[in-house]
Amino acid sequence: MDWYTLRVISGKEKKIKENIIFDVNDSKMEDLITDVLVPSENIVEMRSGKKKVRERVFFPGYLLVRLEVNKETRHLLESVNGVISFLGPKGNPRPLKPEETKRFLGEFDGTDGPLRTTEAEPYKIGDPVKVKDGPFMDFSGLVQEINHDKQKLKVLVSIFGRQTPVELDYLQVELES
Repeated sequence: MDWYTLRVISGKEKKIKENIIFDVNDSKMEDLITDVLVPSENIVEMRSGKKKVRERVFFPGYLLVRLEVNKETRHLLESVNGVISFLGPKGNPRPLKPEETKRFLGEFDGTDGPLRTTEAEPYKIGDPVKVKDGPFMDFSGLVQEINHDKQKLKVLVSIFGRQTPVELDYLQVELES
């Protein structure tokens, strides 16, 4: 089975995915159409002092579907309300190349949900940053240490004229220009 891309109505990807899954189960084609994915990612942001996670579709108007292409599966998918067509020359389904599949899906494990999680921008040692959240808000400093696993930075800020290391979350700082 290969992965194919379906063009769908933008903004309705999740509803169309549900409709496809319902129709596949209803017509007993679970063995021919195995996976339907909305390409999305979790975005972690800092809002009013708290981490907020929101899901963002990174290919609006497209779904990824793993299926065995034949006349019945193609007809079933193209007849679902909201599906425009398969991606390919003249609407003929063209499978994703293995390297494209790996890039889009990464380590897809068959679970339902976002394909990847994106954190705030990466930092380097020596980067000038400005604290945008927390008790040190509006302080500026230089990145001294980085802990990618915990998404924490040690920033050297000047408090009362003295350089003080402060541990901050990635989302609490932004790069100064």
